[in-house]
Amino acid sequence: SLPLEISAEEAALLDPDEWFILDVREQSEWDGGHIEGATLIPLGQLEARQTELPTDQKIVVVCQSGGRSAKGRDLLLEAGFTEVTSMAGGMNDWVSVDLPVVTGP
Repeated sequence: SLPLEISAEEAALLDPDEWFILDVREQSEWDGGHIEGATLIPLGQLEARQTELPTDQKIVVVCQSGGRSAKGRDLLLEAGFTEVTSMAGGMNDWVSVDLPVVTGP
């Protein structure tokens, strides 16, 4: 089982073949900068859209500061997903340690 949270530095080292990066922010936040290869499903839509998530990959949930990602992680764990963690500090931490971001839709 995975830890409840991992750091931005740990998230940057994850193998994209093994990990699905789920961004639960809103479209406007996403457009301002997101992790390359991430998928946007805003937290308010997550419960209805969980069938879009892979079952053969581990999932790391990302938001702006870490609060929504923890809620998204817990929602997925309650829904039966077992390999889920969230990124502590969210995109704020990601940017603060100079990790790359992609802008636009």
